[in-house]
Parts: sequence; structure tokens; C-alpha cells
Amino acid sequence: MKQFKDPEFMGQFIARYSDMINLWEVKNPLYRNKPAKKASLEKLLQFMRTQVPDADIEFVEKKIGSLRSTNRKELNKVQASIKSGAAAGDVYVTSLWYYNKMRFLEDQIDARESLSTLPSTLPSTLPSTPAEASEDQPGPSILEKVEEPSWSQEDLSQDEALDCGRQEEAG
Repeated sequence: MKQFKDPEFMGQFIARYSDMINLWEVKNPLYRNKPAKKASLEKLLQFMRTQVPDADIEFVEKKIGSLRSTNRKELNKVQASIKSGAAAGDVYVTSLWYYNKMRFLEDQIDARESLSTLPSTLPSTLPSTPAEASEDQPGPSILEKVEEPSWSQEDLSQDEALDCGRQEEAG
């Protein structure tokens, strides 16, 4: 597979891939069209076979995935370096030679906003902070001291009184 690692060939492969926007642009109407995707992959396969004669569609898809994955990792390193507040001279600079050739993917790689599966209006049964506690809600506030019950010997049976006495001695 050394043929594929030739920078000139890889550069041409990336350029052809970038021209086939239905393979990478999610908002493209043909992105989800399987026959259109297959036709584009077939074109890339024909180009790939000029250097790798035994290549197949699966090989092309794996190479695209590998290029995208490596590029995304490098992009994440660059963005993390920028977000860290590093000085301009200390920002991570990638050594990936085809990083700039794959810049067309940057807006496709951005993390999507997370979606909550919970309804937007959930009834709250407990206050999230003591300040939100009100008298309308049952139960003591976490700031109030709860009195422990005191038992008299008359309230307990003889066996229960003996058990309580043993627990107090042990505790």
C-alpha cells in the first residue's frame, strides 16, 4: 500500500474527494442518496486503481475514513490548544502534511449541540437548593434540625427495651 502513501497521489485523491460533495457534505441533497454515493465512490475507486490495482470500494471507504479521522484528531488538538488560552506562539501546529488540503471538512466536523430527551417542563418534587425550599413543600428543610423520637420504657415492650439498651451500650 506504499503507492497510496505517495504525497502527490494522496493530494490528488483528496482533491477528487473534496469535489464529490455528496460524499462529505451532510446538507447536500445527494448525501443520503445511496446510488449517487456509490457512483462517486466508483469514480474514486477507478482513480485509486491507477496506483493500487487490487483496491475495492471497501478499501476506498476505509482510506477516506482514515484520512478524516486523522484530520479530525489534528483539528481537535489545534482547537484545544487555542481554547486553552495559549499564547499565539504556543498554539499547537500540526505536522500533518495534508491538514490544509482537508480544511473543506472543518464545518462538517463541528460537534453538534446535544439534545435532551427529557420534556422541557418537568415537575420538580424537591428543591434544588435550600433557598428554593418553601413551606408549601412537604418535609423538613435541610436546614431545619429534625428531632429524634424519645421512647419511654412504657412505650416499648420488654424485648424492644432490651434491644435498645444493648445498642446504646454497643454504640
